[in-house]
Amino acid sequence: MEILHDKSYNEIKSLVEGYGEKPFRAKQIFSNLHKNVKISEMTDISKSFREKLLKDFVDEPCKIIEAKISRDGTEKYLYRLFDGNVIEGVLMKYKYGYTLCVSTQVGCRMGCAFCASTLGGLVRNLSRGEILCQVLAANGYKSETGERVITNIVLMGSGEPLDNYDEVVGFLRLVSAPEGINISPRNVSLSTCGIVPKMYALAEEGLPVNLTVSLHSPFDHKRREIMPVAKSFSISEIIKACENYFEKTGRRYYFEYSLISGENDTDECAEGLYKLLKGKPCHINLIRLNSVKERNLTGSTNDKAAAFLKKLENYGLSATIRRTMGSDIDGACGQLRRSYLSGGNEN
Repeated sequence: MEILHDKSYNEIKSLVEGYGEKPFRAKQIFSNLHKNVKISEMTDISKSFREKLLKDFVDEPCKIIEAKISRDGTEKYLYRLFDGNVIEGVLMKYKYGYTLCVSTQVGCRMGCAFCASTLGGLVRNLSRGEILCQVLAANGYKSETGERVITNIVLMGSGEPLDNYDEVVGFLRLVSAPEGINISPRNVSLSTCGIVPKMYALAEEGLPVNLTVSLHSPFDHKRREIMPVAKSFSISEIIKACENYFEKTGRRYYFEYSLISGENDTDECAEGLYKLLKGKPCHINLIRLNSVKERNLTGSTNDKAAAFLKKLENYGLSATIRRTMGSDIDGACGQLRRSYLSGGNEN
């Protein structure tokens, strides 16, 4: 069966015509979908039409089956997909509103040394509608009417967004559709390990999302130890792709830098970042690593992180330490899903 959420407004208009229904039904259906209303619950279309749709399309592509709330107010959601697979997302509250971190794949094949998402490998890609449904389900969880609560989105959950390029771009167009929840691409951040050809392609899409690259070391040899994808694309190639993105979109780019004790929080690394990024229109997000029990890596202490930040600031680099959120609720990417599966709840 297909997922109706995969379709754009114009595609649903064509679909409605194919069923012999009046054109205005398309607006009703699209609006209902984007308010997290299941096909079976669309009471403003006839029962016979609903039954036709249910023969061809999944009623509920994903739903929240577990929610954990952190002491700091962060909420972590476990979603079950229509085929029984599970993914996760994180809702973070800021002064400006709610930011939702969504997944783009079931699992991941990138193999980063600090990440729980990749431990079981890649199961499958998510469709554009399944990525969208995570946002819609979160809206429905926070609002009884399903009205938009989420103001910002980060594609930083399970999976590598640019490894599922076509569906992620399709999602960006769906989530910013004026007939739907209409979240501007400027309010979306896309995090990549650095798949250089797709970074160039993204710059041509006319979707000015905030491009974030997981860097984690200024040195190729060290980055290859932490991130296997670095064997395919060098740091210099990534920087060139970032500079192209800035030229095409006018958007400065960001680097994620997870501080790992004794690995990448040294004076040498701080100097390396300075030499690599001085004068460039970028910002460095320092992250104190959320430890993953299956990984033998430890995050830098608060004092060490603060000292590292100070060194970068003294070099004149733009950098901040990201506030640690959700560490008491399996906060690291992939942890909640892995915990759920290891408990024998695969179905």
